[in-house]
Amino acid sequence: MPRSIALPPARHPLRHFAYHLRAAGKRAAGGAPPVPTAGLGRRWGLPIEVRVMAAEDRMATGTIIAASDLTPLSREVAGRALALGRRMSARVILVHALPDGTSEARVQAAREALEQALAAAGGSGAGPGGAPPQPSPRAEVRVLTGPPDIAIRSVCLAEGGVLVLLGLHRFRRVLDMLRLTTMERIVLRAPVPVLIAHTPVTRDYGTVLASTDFAPACAAALAAAARVASPGAQFHAIHALQLGLRDKFSHGGVSASRAMTRAEAMCRAFLAMPGVPAGLHPPEIVVGGVHEVLAFRLEELRPDLLAIGTHSGRDPETLGNYARDLMREPPTDVIVTKPPPL
Repeated sequence: MPRSIALPPARHPLRHFAYHLRAAGKRAAGGAPPVPTAGLGRRWGLPIEVRVMAAEDRMATGTIIAASDLTPLSREVAGRALALGRRMSARVILVHALPDGTSEARVQAAREALEQALAAAGGSGAGPGGAPPQPSPRAEVRVLTGPPDIAIRSVCLAEGGVLVLLGLHRFRRVLDMLRLTTMERIVLRAPVPVLIAHTPVTRDYGTVLASTDFAPACAAALAAAARVASPGAQFHAIHALQLGLRDKFSHGGVSASRAMTRAEAMCRAFLAMPGVPAGLHPPEIVVGGVHEVLAFRLEELRPDLLAIGTHSGRDPETLGNYARDLMREPPTDVIVTKPPPL
């Protein structure tokens, strides 16, 4: 049972999770999960279980695309990519994107800078936290041309990418208010999870916190986090519940309110989604705003990795304001996933 300290948003109707509740019951009884209803089939396509598990399995091997802007904002990208490449038995491509028409001299300078960054990050092959030296993964550098979001998506598809790594966002105070940032465009175009890496690679992902609204994108985020986290990592999840007046003054208190009942049902459905780590601690449902609830839990838990979905809905081309805020100023490394495809 989830730890109930709060409530879920009303915009996620329970019917979206009905299939998972029925599937969980079937699994407990030893039977196969039922085929989704026509309504769910039209809205979701294939069962979410199939989609999430497929994305998780793909991250066992393949290629990690690590994008660097060759500034201090990306100083940890190459090292983190190599460390994950060793763990996931994946090759690593360190890339930098330049505009179309860039001179050959500038392309060559960027290539040399990438090679230096890769060599410096490779070092002795020591693992995170001072672990014994490990074989370095296959790694190469590549200078791309064109818009970064399009170029990175293209190389990801061409090379069997399973994960994209980015550094920190470069602030442009006025432009950031008027349009999507480069990082946000990359996340929306990427066909795989995106990891924003800025903490030292010597710090392993031993504690993972998911900020969840119990949507499919959050299940996918936890599945992706499980692939990059260290063996034996601790997984936690928190859900911020904002109450309406009726629920605040509900007879029997918040714990007996309809909103809390709905949140707990959604939580149970969420836990039944394959891809959610089996060792996930019972999700906490905490009354309050999403930012304040997360800030409190971050201070208390001090996780190494934060897992989030791009949006609570099903549109992979949408980036929610909450996700944007966390991506622009990540409190720790953040892994971001889109909803499973329809």
